[in-house]
Amino acid sequence: MIDIKFLRENPDIVKENIRKKFQDEKLDLVDEVIALDAESRKAKQEGDNLRASKNKISKEIGALMAQGKKEEAEQKKAEVAANAKKLADLEELEPQLQEKITKIMMTIPNIIDSSVPIGRDDSENVEIQKYGEPVVPDFDVPYHADILNRISGLDKDAAGRTSGNGFYYLMGDAARIHSAMISYARDFMIEKGFTYCIPPFMIRSSVVNGVMSFAEMEAMMYKIEGEDLFLIGTSEHSMIGKFKGQIVNEDSLPVTMTSYSPCFRKEVGSHGIEERGVYRVHQFEKQEMVVLCKPEDSMEWYHKMWSYTVEFFRSLDIPVRTLECCSGDLADLKVKSCDVEAWSPRQQKYFEVGSCSTLGDAQARRLGIRTKGENGTYFVHTLNNTVLATPRGLIAFLENNVNADGSINIPKALQPYMGGKDKVLPNS
Repeated sequence: MIDIKFLRENPDIVKENIRKKFQDEKLDLVDEVIALDAESRKAKQEGDNLRASKNKISKEIGALMAQGKKEEAEQKKAEVAANAKKLADLEELEPQLQEKITKIMMTIPNIIDSSVPIGRDDSENVEIQKYGEPVVPDFDVPYHADILNRISGLDKDAAGRTSGNGFYYLMGDAARIHSAMISYARDFMIEKGFTYCIPPFMIRSSVVNGVMSFAEMEAMMYKIEGEDLFLIGTSEHSMIGKFKGQIVNEDSLPVTMTSYSPCFRKEVGSHGIEERGVYRVHQFEKQEMVVLCKPEDSMEWYHKMWSYTVEFFRSLDIPVRTLECCSGDLADLKVKSCDVEAWSPRQQKYFEVGSCSTLGDAQARRLGIRTKGENGTYFVHTLNNTVLATPRGLIAFLENNVNADGSINIPKALQPYMGGKDKVLPNS
């Protein structure tokens, strides 16, 4: 959510930003919110004047009564009574106007960084750089579900009976590789100086509204029936929510955290849920990184964070590339974002395994997360980035480490988490 003062003073910039995001249907909202804001400020000023007048007249009534001027005192009382009705109406109007303003402001997109490429959707994202040589082996790389089946590692049928489509059982060495990757991702980020956290896996609606747009919430999150609670779609949600309404000590900035959680997503949309594999599912696990920092440091942290994900995947012998997300592919709260994509030797193309975003002060403004320095109190900037999301990261690992005989190489970085194993063998 952008600053209402900024919008009031720079409506043309806000409108141009909306056009860059190809959301022209929201252009009229800028003028609408400016009109409501003017009405709200006028109502507040009138209310303040009436309250000040009431206090002044009350003192005058006391003085008149003390002087025995009852008739004049009664006239003043009548004036107070008349003003009281006006004040009551204004006090009822003020929160109504503020609610309308907030509702609109929550839908106006954040101002994107000037470096963001302009495009309508993810088909117009821009490749930044490749890391590692994408290799196509001299044998046909099996579909990831088939790789898992050769080590008796996947059971979708049983998951369908217990939970429905979009769920899975991982077993044996497959489950062990999955857990090893998560543990390695945790320690990788701890070595980078991040504080390890395990957050709540359910959050209240006030936190949901603070960390994402309404459209994202509807498409992503599961609501707990009869409770003001939602299952998290990523631990970023509860990690940012941890600071809701707080003034963070400026000396403690940046706050750098890496969090583990299961994640739950409806996956509503055109992509659908895979019948056989585990690329797009309702439940997965994730190691995330979250940073709170001073505004002047946010872009430096943005570049550090996505580079950590690149480094992590390269340590597992997985070639990756980075893509700059274009304006139309950015969620409304984001200032700038890039995806990390892993090489798929089976498909001979890259696919997304992580995403890094800086949101400026949008989340902090919604949730009231501030810090206090020499120049007063201000909103912090928030950033988030995927270290590892499985099973998508697991798919990238399997395809890039499988051999023609169905065995799977275990890179050195992962071997300590696999009991020293350097290879997983297929079934006889």
